Amino acid sequence: MNTLKTGILMSLLMGLFLVVGAAIGGANGMVIAFLFAAGTNLFAYWNSDKMLLSMYGARQVDAQSAPELHRLVARLAEAAQLPMPKVFISDNPQPNAFATGRNPEHAAVCVTQGLLDRVAPEELAGVLAHELGHVKHRDTLTMTVVAVMAGAIGMLANFAFFMGGDRRNNALGMVGMLLVMLLAPFAAILVQMAISRGREFEADRAGAEITGRPLWLAGALEKIDRAARGTDNPQADANPATAHMFIVNPLHGGMSGLFASHPSTEERVARLRAMTGGAGVALPDDMETAPKISPKRGPWG
Repeated sequence: MNTLKTGILMSLLMGLFLVVGAAIGGANGMVIAFLFAAGTNLFAYWNSDKMLLSMYGARQVDAQSAPELHRLVARLAEAAQLPMPKVFISDNPQPNAFATGRNPEHAAVCVTQGLLDRVAPEELAGVLAHELGHVKHRDTLTMTVVAVMAGAIGMLANFAFFMGGDRRNNALGMVGMLLVMLLAPFAAILVQMAISRGREFEADRAGAEITGRPLWLAGALEKIDRAARGTDNPQADANPATAHMFIVNPLHGGMSGLFASHPSTEERVARLRAMTGGAGVALPDDMETAPKISPKRGPWG
């Protein structure tokens, strides 16, 4: 079913490319857009993860350079019955995280330095488990490819401004060109919304099941959401088509609320708390005073 949804979404993005191409250059523009879309799809399938990680200046770490983080990811991957993903850290002050890769065998998880600085070990485990939930559900290919394709659609629409469009083959002329410039990026964002909201809930549930501690993720989401609102993420602001990749919305102001790619944190936390029967626990406020992760039940025992 997930493969079918991915195919439908990719077909929709291909259709957006064709519409933009036709509006810009008529029949010839549609052909060019089709070839561009096909090439982008192929490139995105094989290289979108590398492109995304490079975009956020992520560096790969291992058991020697980041032993605690690497060991935690290994334990979570084992609990989730997944291959060990590659682990990356982005020197970004905003607390956030994302997963990428075309399949579980080629997956990567990336956390920001802001996340490592602000959350307790238990909360970090909840966040990483959520990202592994995306890997387990094979969301990462679709999410990463859509990020690349949506960005390309916006770029193609911007070409209309400089190229002026093929007014001989385009009946709408300048009006059509302006409509494409305005609406194509919004259409791409709507596709992002369609693939992201439901999948975030499912990844939350999977993450809670992996750790056996829904409140670890609930506490992390509340803390990340509060901190992210007051911390800029310049790379995300420059590349809004990637916003749906993150565990919380990294964007600020503008259309970030109207076209939010994530469900509300309050609703996500409420669902996680419901998994525990509504019971709550006080999570530590900082990593320095937080106890080490030593769970006594679930896959950790």
